[in-house]
Amino acid sequence: MSGFVLDASVALCWLFDDQATAYTESVLDRLVGGDTIVAPALWPFEIANVVTLAERRRIVNAAQAAVFFQTIGQLSIAVDRAGIEHIFSAVLETARRYRLSAYDAGYLELALREALPLATVDGALRNAARAAGVATV
Repeated sequence: MSGFVLDASVALCWLFDDQATAYTESVLDRLVGGDTIVAPALWPFEIANVVTLAERRRIVNAAQAAVFFQTIGQLSIAVDRAGIEHIFSAVLETARRYRLSAYDAGYLELALREALPLATVDGALRNAARAAGVATV
């Protein structure tokens, strides 16, 4: 069993058929196969926020959201419990160094700290990961 940091950008592609790619499906296959997701504490909030907005815009309905959440609920997810001081120091420094939003820096900093690869479809985050020496899934 192995793990990696999962950016919400990948997981959300599993909800929206027009955004799913061979890459995002291969990441899901790894998770179904036993890999563990490691995610910053903001991950479930990001997921819930996008689903809420998609429902309001009638891009998905409640039944589709329920299936998506059921799928995610079956995955092994380890949510990082970094405290506020850590966020205001290490995550903020990562955001500054790699010119990322604090949200994206949370994923990169976690990957750096845990020495784990990062799965993302976000181009800026992927580039920052490469610059930081973090492998990508």
